[in-house]
Amino acid sequence: MRNRINKQLKIVEPSIDHEHAKELFEIRSLIDENPLILDLIHADLIRNLDDPEAGREGMTARQVFCVLLIKQMNGFSYKTLQYHLADSRTYRWFCGFGIADVIPSESTLQRDIKKIRFETMEAINRVLLGSAAKKGIEKGRKVRVDCTVTESNIHYPTDSSLLWDCVRVLCRLTQRAKDKYGITVSDHRRRAKRRAMGILNAKRKKQRVKLYRDLLKVTKKTVSNAENTLELLKKVATDNVASLASIYAQLAHYIPLARQIIDQTERRVIGCESLKPEEKIVSIFETHTDIIRKDRRDTYYGHKLAITGGASGLLTDLVVEDGNPSDATIAQKMIARQKDIYKRPPRQAAFDGGFASKDNLKDIKRLGVKDVMFSKKCGLEVSDMAKSTWVYKRLRNFRAGIEGMISFLKRCFGLARCTWRGLESFRTYAWSSVVTANLLLMARRMLA
Repeated sequence: MRNRINKQLKIVEPSIDHEHAKELFEIRSLIDENPLILDLIHADLIRNLDDPEAGREGMTARQVFCVLLIKQMNGFSYKTLQYHLADSRTYRWFCGFGIADVIPSESTLQRDIKKIRFETMEAINRVLLGSAAKKGIEKGRKVRVDCTVTESNIHYPTDSSLLWDCVRVLCRLTQRAKDKYGITVSDHRRRAKRRAMGILNAKRKKQRVKLYRDLLKVTKKTVSNAENTLELLKKVATDNVASLASIYAQLAHYIPLARQIIDQTERRVIGCESLKPEEKIVSIFETHTDIIRKDRRDTYYGHKLAITGGASGLLTDLVVEDGNPSDATIAQKMIARQKDIYKRPPRQAAFDGGFASKDNLKDIKRLGVKDVMFSKKCGLEVSDMAKSTWVYKRLRNFRAGIEGMISFLKRCFGLARCTWRGLESFRTYAWSSVVTANLLLMARRMLA
């Protein structure tokens, strides 16, 4: 049977007498108290399998979930994760690997962890919030909301670097087709790299534009070659269909993106046109990446996250937004989601000044929130937001705590930059950080 929820218990070494080991023991106890967590993980692991009962035994749902927690808690790469699982008796005990067990390879760890969907991690977080409410840790009666940005794992997007990305990727694929199937094609990578470096070092705009024209010319030639290769691949007869299909699929994916990069570069650099953020693509690898302009000062490339935290420090909700919506459009939605999570609205809610508006105040009050605090009044009266000035000031001080919670997520759980590829994986990564942080905070509360 593949990926069973639980197997027969193995002989494992006991954990050591250390503060972190005690935290892991409490986390494991929390997982045992909420078996629905492992049911949700197991459902993802066997999803899309024709016969879950067939094949070699994989990691159990418990092992996959615990391995994910160790990874996010320490910011390990998969290679480093495998090493520490093999080296640390505490981590082996926590993840349920026996003394004689061989630790799965880094590719196996990655494959099984990436099977977990963000919807599953969100559901697990709600299970944990239910457990926290029963234990009196967090009841969701007082919440604070703020937004932050998590970056995608991309380099800084200049027009020249994007054109160079297109050339090197398409040339790599066409050269692979040339080596395997004898398709004649030119390689323009050396010339494109020289032009890209020349643009980087150019001191005058006139010189830079001249180099851009040549780089665009090279990129167009490369795209044309890739399109010809794509047509010729349709006529290739081979026994290795999987390899042919892989090259074909990648060429079909990257050619339209290269066309889009060429178009936006011609409009921006040659035509001196200003493009809207939604019209631009900033990576051919992470095409979902949004351009986030924050405080009219800093520009980030990733996704905007709306985060809700409770009085205990637990993160009660997370939303990965599409584009760069104004904070004012998010406030009412986040409170409505709290009402859905706890089946009742919070009694008090605190927001940053960017969320403030008269309509938001009315909508949030209509949802049943008694006291609402916006750190900037923006024409609103304190008497309309809270029942007294004292309550307003208390909520204003309370709101500041969300900044520390977000910093905690970014410093300790990798939320500053997502290293997983694809939008769905981005959402799963963000939720994994939140779930891991909540489990650790709950464990520390139980040890206190």
